[in-house]
Amino acid sequence: MANSKNKNIWFIGLLWGAIVLPTVFLSVMLTLVAHEYFGEMPSFAELENPKSNVASEVYSEDGQLLGTFHIENRSFISFEDISPNLIKAIIATEDVRFASHSGVDMVGLMRVAIRTVVMGDRSQGGGSTITQQLAKNLFPRNTNEYSGSFDRYSSLFVAKLKEWITAIKLERNYTKNEIVAMYLNVIPFGSNAFGVSAAAATFFDKHPLQLNVEEAALLAGIVNAPTRYSPVRNYDNALLRRNFVMRQMVRASYLSDDQYALLSKTPITLTYQQRDHNTGLATYFRERVRQTMNARQPERRRYATVEDYRADSMEWEKNPLYGWCHKNKKPGNVPYDVNRDGLKIYTTINSRMQQYAEEALVAHLKQNLQPALDGEIRAKGGRIFSNSMTRAQEQDYIVRAIKQTERYRVLRNAGWSMDKIMKNFQMPTEMTIFTWNGEVKRKMSPLDSLKYYKAFLRASFMAVDPFTGYVKAYVGGPNYRYFKYDLVKQSKRQVGSVIKPFLYTLAMQEGFHPCYKVPNIPQTFVEGDSTWTPKNASPTAYDGKMVTLKWGLSLSVNNISAWLIKQFNPQNVVDLCHKMGVTSYIPPVNSIFLGTAEISLYEMVTAYATFANKGVRVTPTAVTRIEDRNGNVLSTFAATQKTEAISEQTAYLMTNLLQGVVNSGTAARLRSVYALKGSIGGKTGTTQNQSDGWFIGITPQLAAGAWVGCEDRSVHFESLRTGGGANSGLPIFGMFMSKVYADPSLHISEEKPFEAPLNMRAVNLDCSAYDEGKNATGQHKKRRLDDEFF
Repeated sequence: MANSKNKNIWFIGLLWGAIVLPTVFLSVMLTLVAHEYFGEMPSFAELENPKSNVASEVYSEDGQLLGTFHIENRSFISFEDISPNLIKAIIATEDVRFASHSGVDMVGLMRVAIRTVVMGDRSQGGGSTITQQLAKNLFPRNTNEYSGSFDRYSSLFVAKLKEWITAIKLERNYTKNEIVAMYLNVIPFGSNAFGVSAAAATFFDKHPLQLNVEEAALLAGIVNAPTRYSPVRNYDNALLRRNFVMRQMVRASYLSDDQYALLSKTPITLTYQQRDHNTGLATYFRERVRQTMNARQPERRRYATVEDYRADSMEWEKNPLYGWCHKNKKPGNVPYDVNRDGLKIYTTINSRMQQYAEEALVAHLKQNLQPALDGEIRAKGGRIFSNSMTRAQEQDYIVRAIKQTERYRVLRNAGWSMDKIMKNFQMPTEMTIFTWNGEVKRKMSPLDSLKYYKAFLRASFMAVDPFTGYVKAYVGGPNYRYFKYDLVKQSKRQVGSVIKPFLYTLAMQEGFHPCYKVPNIPQTFVEGDSTWTPKNASPTAYDGKMVTLKWGLSLSVNNISAWLIKQFNPQNVVDLCHKMGVTSYIPPVNSIFLGTAEISLYEMVTAYATFANKGVRVTPTAVTRIEDRNGNVLSTFAATQKTEAISEQTAYLMTNLLQGVVNSGTAARLRSVYALKGSIGGKTGTTQNQSDGWFIGITPQLAAGAWVGCEDRSVHFESLRTGGGANSGLPIFGMFMSKVYADPSLHISEEKPFEAPLNMRAVNLDCSAYDEGKNATGQHKKRRLDDEFF
């Protein structure tokens, strides 16, 4: 009897010990953790302002999200902006007692303990509440640094206790609605989508408030295992998981049985587009904005030319956006991080114009120019380089191109010999390549891949409002994922005849009339001990005759430009170009009018916009304001750099000359092919061997330009007919303007004329009465504006 009683006492003591000791141990551990014996706990300030990587959002002027700058693609939204369907789905699945617990669900923990420890069932996961999961995401634990199992599990146990305490603190500092919103803002959904805003956009192209029941259930299901339940990678798993979530919603009385029966039979429908730096509208523009904001104060040693250093130094001094992240500091005197601080950046880009520009550029390359170039390459037996190159020159060029690749640098640094590297470059391997019809997988050698991409035509386009300087469209290339080099501002190419209008501008500001007649005969220049006589690109009907300046520019006749350069020395042309917006170095040589200087499209469009803006040069503006993540305005921007480069009268005369190019000159296709009406001026440009094709155009409301060419000048069209600016650059402008004029919401009108200055409204600029064709040695009257009008 005594033994039986002792056994009962022993059993009761053991039972109480099993209950009390763990409780005491847990209480002691919680106390030690709370007092930071095992490391720091989140402070009150950190709980009030938890740190997380929030993507900066880039918006167009018409309110469209162009893209984000991010480490993690996450944007914060409030509880009111989240669909109630998603709130219900996430609570039913992740934490059905969310409304009743205070951060830690003891009932759920007991359930998990019994199921996991006693029954050995680990299939349903842990008992973490939504608040605990929020704590884990806001203040991540790290157990990877421990190699031993005991150390790792001990660290995990302490981390779990920290999450409990943090969860309770979160519950005291935030409402339930705020907690579930914070949770949905921080959790990962896979596909580079962090938070519900990015997830709704990535999988459904929707705002989170627009999610229906089945879409909300799908997203709630993904949270558990983003890869396993990804509807893109694992459709069947995602479908089963989505239906499981909806069953949980039925159990929580959020859905009826009939609703579940209907919705569970619905297939998953996605509008999937992974959002990253390579996708969306205005990819090149967004990267240009990011680089501009992150720029550091220029140092001369980092620049190849003094002109580029001076240009960037002026940007640093005059442009508040240039280096904004370093010029402006957050609380604590810390520079802004455009990839983490959740800034809202409002740009000047018009989303519809940007779309039209991208469509025009890709369509022209894909449908017209690339097939033509591919045909020429096939006709040459597969040679991508010019016929003027010998096989030896071609091989030397390929070797130089190989040495510029990352693969070569890696292998060379590993100590490989040149012979071994060349063999490696000739070994076929599986790779994904760009085609005009989308990405394809193909087996080819790195050498063949290099040649493959050399044969692709590139192009760029930019449009600005000439009065405000606001950049409306900016396309730095055909595909940012594969061709990241920005051909609008970063690239500088020979400009060809698009430089000629600046030479004519000198004539106009010196009092010459567009109808002023000059001899269309070759001009010879004595340069040192030699002579040089530039030739026209092709014979004209008026060779050896007297012709007007308007006729000379409209057909880009070199004889007339050569005559003008003799009247105004090359340095005057250089100075005028710089006054009008060109910052690159231009050699002051007699051949300047042939356009051998290398200038960016950005500079050329800026300079031409001066003509449309009545002689006032306006530096392009890309951003109007920047806000923090809470909507507080941090900075505003306007076109503050305005300079009168030429007189209003000179600018108006130049608009007339440039309209002559479009009405009856090298750009007449804008009228005949693209049926553009109204006041349009412009200039085509083609460099030697058709390596570059240009067109810069102006209207009373827009200035825009296009460049076309291959990465290397030695890859080009063999004929002027296909490679000239009238066939390469001009059609991009033509297709773009056709769409712009057809969109009434843009308020760009074909009816609006170039406005004449008051003192020139009676000036007759019609040269039709002054017939071309008198013999150059005959008598002629040279009309000057100061003789007749002033």
